[in-house]
Amino acid sequence: MTKAISVGTINIGRSSPLVLIAGPCVIESEAATLKSARLLKALAVRAGIPFIFKSSYDKANRTSVDSFRGPGLKKGLKILKKVKDELDVPILSDVHCKEDVKEAAKVLDIIQIPAFLCRQTDIVLAAADTGKVVNLKKGQFMAPWDMRHVIKKVESRGNKNIILTERGVSFGYNTLVSDFRSLMIMKDLGYPVIYDATHSVQSPSGKGDKSGGDRKYVPALALAAITCGADGLFMEVHEHPDKAPSDGPNMLKLSDLSKLLDKVKAIEKVVRRCRE
Repeated sequence: MTKAISVGTINIGRSSPLVLIAGPCVIESEAATLKSARLLKALAVRAGIPFIFKSSYDKANRTSVDSFRGPGLKKGLKILKKVKDELDVPILSDVHCKEDVKEAAKVLDIIQIPAFLCRQTDIVLAAADTGKVVNLKKGQFMAPWDMRHVIKKVESRGNKNIILTERGVSFGYNTLVSDFRSLMIMKDLGYPVIYDATHSVQSPSGKGDKSGGDRKYVPALALAAITCGADGLFMEVHEHPDKAPSDGPNMLKLSDLSKLLDKVKAIEKVVRRCRE
């Protein structure tokens, strides 16, 4: 049976309500981040969905050396702490090098290992050593059953606070596709599974010096993931994604989120009834 993971007052997995992990791809400013977090929390509360805020302080895996990366560790964590304290919401962010982990763990409730780094043993072990919840994003290059090896790395440090996230698999060049069997396969590994509905529509490096994507598929994929047993949805959301400095093409418009969350709750109720 899938283990339930606690993040503050939020439980993820088993029979717990579906959770929403959402926020802009990268921290653009303190004011913009706080505004986004407030709006997202309000929409989640209205929909009755537990909410975890996500934004990156440093996007170290950008396509181009000239791409915007965010404010960096020190300033970024300060902004995330302000969001956490003022809005009373758990915080998730990704860590790209093991040297950042201890400092990031002082603020983050969930330490996310990026998909590209999920096989990098040192950073996985450093995250595990904090005792915090570790979100392991499945690499685009990995089979879902191979995530058991990554899980064992975290467990080897005595940490069983683990979440797995599916974000699509590479299909040729510059294209990702979602294999929804992955959600069921990874749930059999014993931990909650989240579906990343926005990175799954990304087109890595699809625009030459930056990534492309097609956000119109996000709602359909998100709803499909729920029917396949996802314990939560991960979605990057922005007020004006076409003007965003990172991942704009695949981010969901904030104005489209409320309608989607209503559908999410409706589908979740149907799925729960079918499992009774």
